[in-house]
Amino acid sequence: MSMISRDERKQQKGIKKFVNSFKYPIKGLKYAYKNEQNLAVDVGIAVIVSILAFAFKISAYEWALLALTIGLVISGELINTALEAIVDLVTEEYHPLAKVAKDTAAASVFVLAIVAVIVGLIIFIPHVIALI
Repeated sequence: MSMISRDERKQQKGIKKFVNSFKYPIKGLKYAYKNEQNLAVDVGIAVIVSILAFAFKISAYEWALLALTIGLVISGELINTALEAIVDLVTEEYHPLAKVAKDTAAASVFVLAIVAVIVGLIIFIPHVIALI
């Protein structure tokens, strides 16, 4: 992995700096998708939910709520991955506070996922009932 120092990044100007501002987050997404099973599951569920949303022809408001919810869950998973990497960088040995940091970060994604399910039920149940 090619590393560029913070000072070198500050010296970058124009289009190169602009392009790099997209390159690094894309690398982070690729890394997390390849290495974090939960992120791959989240993306898979997001695809399924999006297909259902198209099939049920949900409203623009429902789409906005759905997109925001999906974005929050995926962002939470990425933040959790980053925090786990930082903890692993600091110590490879078991430490109770490292466990607290990792467990709490994972809990935040869990809470987001529960909220996402609730939002999904609120959006989709009326559409399913209308079908029946």
